[in-house]
Parts: sequence; structure tokens; C-alpha cells
Amino acid sequence: MTFCVPDLDFSHVPGVLGRIVQERVQDYQDADAALGEARPAARRFEAALRQPGLSLIAEVKRASPSQGAIAPLDPATAAREYARGGAQAISCLTEPRHFGGSRKALLEVVQAVSLPVIRKDFVVHPAMLREAADWGASAALLMVSVLGNATGEYFRMAEHLGLDALVEVHDEAELELALEVHPRIIGVNNRDLKTLSIDLGQSPRLIRLARERGFTGVLVAESGYATPRDLAGVHDLADAVLVGSSLAGSGNLAQAAQNLMAR
Repeated sequence: MTFCVPDLDFSHVPGVLGRIVQERVQDYQDADAALGEARPAARRFEAALRQPGLSLIAEVKRASPSQGAIAPLDPATAAREYARGGAQAISCLTEPRHFGGSRKALLEVVQAVSLPVIRKDFVVHPAMLREAADWGASAALLMVSVLGNATGEYFRMAEHLGLDALVEVHDEAELELALEVHPRIIGVNNRDLKTLSIDLGQSPRLIRLARERGFTGVLVAESGYATPRDLAGVHDLADAVLVGSSLAGSGNLAQAAQNLMAR
């Protein structure tokens, strides 16, 4: 299958997100865009999120732009603790400068647990999707705020590689663009990555809107959750929740995961 690799101009991406994106563009400016042969889709990540109740995607996250250093997590140990705490899937950062992620961290997480793992990064080049598949990830993040009208082409690349794609949105315009792609999984980020501010009302509002628009796939609420009370607005709406900072900095990852999802 031949893909049209968009020649993207990321200069329109503002704020903190824009700076990180420009760094990733430089990191991959000389990378090979070839994806290789098609790979079968296992749909392990999607299946994990379709389990009854609200599924937890627990994130291996050492740092963030909003908090700085969070915790010096050992990726394999953290993943095993999350699994022990009842997580259905693991998110692993691979962005090195602001989140303390790496290829090594992802490889260690994949080796440590049988749960499906999503590569969490700022995808700006096809090579990043090929890497995710090569490194054993079950899924990759595609951010509409970054890829814009190229989201559909990157979604098709992920599908070609057998990856589930979590297509992430933050506002109504991004949701409408995502729906045009016909993804199987949409995530709503409560955090505005341009300003780093959080509004826990974003996920319930946009999840309802997605359903009103006829979306029947998996819906994920992302960012800002620290207590069971925080999840009250999405428990009967979302299929899954992605939680990073509050779990990673808890000091007891398994217990924190259990406590968060208690109802």
C-alpha cells in the first residue's frame, strides 16, 4: 500500500505544544518514512478498553511540562504495579526532554507485562508509527491538534502497521475532524496543551457530542484525574480513562490505581 506522506508545516501549533512538536520534527527530520509490509491488527488495546465498566489506562510518566519531575519510575516495575492495581492497559511516554520517556522505557514496559501498551508521543513522522510497531506497542497516539487534516493519513498508516490508534481531540472542531477519519478510538484530553490548563468538563461534554454524532467506537477521557470523585462525570459515559501524573507521583502505584477506580 502506498501512502501520501504529508509535507506538514507545524509552525501553526502554538504554545508549549508547539515547542515540543518542533523538537520532535527536528528529531525525525532525516528519518525513513517507509512503513514496510502490512501487519495484522490484533486490536488488543481496543479490546482492553471495551471490557465492562470504566477501563484504566495507567501511564508510565516520569515528568511533565506542567509539573516538572514527577517520580524516577523504573518503567518495568511501574507497569507491573499498575497491572497489579487493576489497569487494563499501559501508556508509556517516549518523549525524552519534557516527559522523561525513551525507547528503552517502552521496550521494558512491553517486556514486563502482558497488558497492551500504547506509545505516548507527539507523532509528527511515519517513522514514529513504524517504531511503535517494531518496539511491541499495541497502539499509538495521534493528536488532531498536531496533525490536523493529515490525521486521516496517519490513521491509515497506523492501521497498515497493525496498531490501534487513539485519536485525541480537545475541542469541538478537533472532534469533527476526528469523526471524519472514522477511527475506532477517540480520546478527549481535558488539558489544553497550548496553555496546560485543565477543564474536567471537556471529556463529558465532547463524549456526549461524539455519541450524538453517531460515534459507536471507544471513547477515552484523558488528563487531570486524581480522585474517584474526579471520575464521577465520566463513569457512565466513557469506556476508559487515561491517568498519568496522579498515579505516577503517588508513591504506591498499585494502591493508587485501585483507590482511583473504586466506586
